[in-house]
Amino acid sequence: MLERFILISALVVFGSSLNSFAQASPEVGKATGEIAVAAKNFLATLDTNQRGKFVFDLEDEAQRKRWSNLPTSFVKRAGLRMGDLTKEQRLAAMAVLKAAFSPQGYEKLVQIVEADETLKKSGGQAIFGRDEYYFSFLGEPSGTDPWMIQFGGHHLGVNLTLAGNRATLAPSHTGAQPAIYEFEGKTVRPLGRESDKAFALMSSLDEAQRKQAILGFKMRDLALGPGRDGETIQPEGIKASAFTEKQREMLLDLAGEWTGIMPLSAAKIKNDELKQHIAETWFAWSGPTEKGGAAYFRIQGPTVIIEYAPQRLGGDPTKHIHTIYRDPTNEYGAKWWKR
Repeated sequence: MLERFILISALVVFGSSLNSFAQASPEVGKATGEIAVAAKNFLATLDTNQRGKFVFDLEDEAQRKRWSNLPTSFVKRAGLRMGDLTKEQRLAAMAVLKAAFSPQGYEKLVQIVEADETLKKSGGQAIFGRDEYYFSFLGEPSGTDPWMIQFGGHHLGVNLTLAGNRATLAPSHTGAQPAIYEFEGKTVRPLGRESDKAFALMSSLDEAQRKQAILGFKMRDLALGPGRDGETIQPEGIKASAFTEKQREMLLDLAGEWTGIMPLSAAKIKNDELKQHIAETWFAWSGPTEKGGAAYFRIQGPTVIIEYAPQRLGGDPTKHIHTIYRDPTNEYGAKWWKR
């Protein structure tokens, strides 16, 4: 059986708890060159057969779109299954992810995977759990040329395209089921900051602003989730030009829960871009406005679409969350490599 996915040796990743990770971990993902080194170290652990299943051409459209929030038994992935790797290979794979994402982003990814392990233990279904995540590269690791890291399984599909000091996470799905669970005596909420910040923003709106922000219909899932590449929707809700300066800062901070998954330097570039376009960015809401309720929200601007959607197919919808992050101008980093 696969040892703890989160890292085997003495809980190096988490220290004493998941919640302490962001403070305890050193800054990672500072330079694309460092990511490339970690990626090449992982490749060195693979035999010829494994490498042939793991590395795809950067322009391989089929592999690029072979990601989903559904279990891998429902939507087949390609690449290497984490449960099929040796201990050495798993450690090297996790080292790539640790280098490639910010401390906040890496923590979130690991918490989502651990939630799926919790789901497996509670339901006894082999389709869930740490083993059922797939890892692949599109293109060859480089500190200068474009390439992509794909990692995902149930409730997780991250597509990180790197090109020199630039990076994009678009499109990627982060979700959680259960969205709250216990780990080593601590309560874990992989997407908790997203929810808390969204309700805080809603709470800051006056009556007139709320009337604009709240949609006149219920949103029951993502409008632009996995499988909807190239599609778009009309902006709705309230435009941030009608926000106070403080509310615009809160909106940017909320969006940062997604952009902040990327390497720190790339996240800063993206956040600066979102700030530049803040007056053209929309915020929409559907559902209860009291903190803790199952509410949908959307952030939509010229270069970003973010959705957060509690799932209503049985059980408590606050404990089953889907989210999507897109950039309609640069999905899969295409503007850096597509000719």
